[in-house]
Amino acid sequence: MAGWEENVRKVTPYVPGEQPKKENIIKLNTNENPYGPSPRVQAALLNVEHLRKYPDPAASLLVDKIAAYHGVDSAQVFVGVGSDDVLAMSFLAFFNGNKEILFPDITYSFYDVWAELLRIPYRKVPLDSDFRLRKEDYFSTCGGIIFPNPNAPTGIPVEPDFIEDIVKRHPEIVVIIDEAYIDFGGKTVLPLVEAYENLLVVRTFSKSRSMAGLRIGYAIGSRKLIKYLNDVKYSFNSYTLNQPSILLGAASIEDEEYFRKTIAKIVQTREWFKEALEQFGFQVLPSVSNFLFVTHPNYPAEDIFEAAKKAGIYFRHFHNDRIEEYLRITIGTDVEMQAVVDFLKNYMK
Repeated sequence: MAGWEENVRKVTPYVPGEQPKKENIIKLNTNENPYGPSPRVQAALLNVEHLRKYPDPAASLLVDKIAAYHGVDSAQVFVGVGSDDVLAMSFLAFFNGNKEILFPDITYSFYDVWAELLRIPYRKVPLDSDFRLRKEDYFSTCGGIIFPNPNAPTGIPVEPDFIEDIVKRHPEIVVIIDEAYIDFGGKTVLPLVEAYENLLVVRTFSKSRSMAGLRIGYAIGSRKLIKYLNDVKYSFNSYTLNQPSILLGAASIEDEEYFRKTIAKIVQTREWFKEALEQFGFQVLPSVSNFLFVTHPNYPAEDIFEAAKKAGIYFRHFHNDRIEEYLRITIGTDVEMQAVVDFLKNYMK
């Protein structure tokens, strides 16, 4: 090893879902929304200007829209470049003690990457045999807690009182709930931020608002939490959100009818596709997200994954303990999901 390499921070990076360059494929591996953003977003795109200038570092237009939408004060909203940026800033700001932070063993695989990168001690808490969280596992002394609700990649939710019991027991730490998929069927804990100043709720425009390409995420919490987040942001990178993201994100918030309509389509497709998979003998976890997590007792997950890929259909397969025989399948359009059903019919012959 060269001498300078001794001072390099070495980490095992997060591996995102494959972004194939091929045309005419069915891409169901990264939980993108198949319907595209609101037409108001497309119209607002024509009005983007002043790109020679720096964007508003406070992203006030978008922050105010998000605050009004959720019925909170603007000082309770933080925005970033996708929820990944918001979560990374949150790790940097709030998880600075000597005690381990806690998150599930099967969850969003960026959590342990950030912990390793930032030298944060952590412990993965095993899900139970049904891939569910147990709140009692999070009652012990720790340096912080984070998990998605619904969880990913399982899609299984917990109730708000489950989370409140955890938050109440830990006034000395920050509890972060990652609600990336909450719009597809779970129950939000946003109302609890008024009662608990140590609760931070993180959301994204990438899934339910069909804007993964623009990278918009946000957090809602107490004014004190948000101030600490902004202090870290302005010490790291003042101009996190670009001008188009601010303008187009605000336009998306204004079209509630389109937002609800596309969510309803995805939920309806998810339910019939779940039934179709079960008729093929798949075991399907009870997801309330825009994806399903499935396994088959007679067909190895990796074999299905590779065969589907050859057929131009992309699923997500994880080489992780306990879930190597599972596939995560994003819910696309009815036409796309019917193509998956047709593929499985032929495959299982």
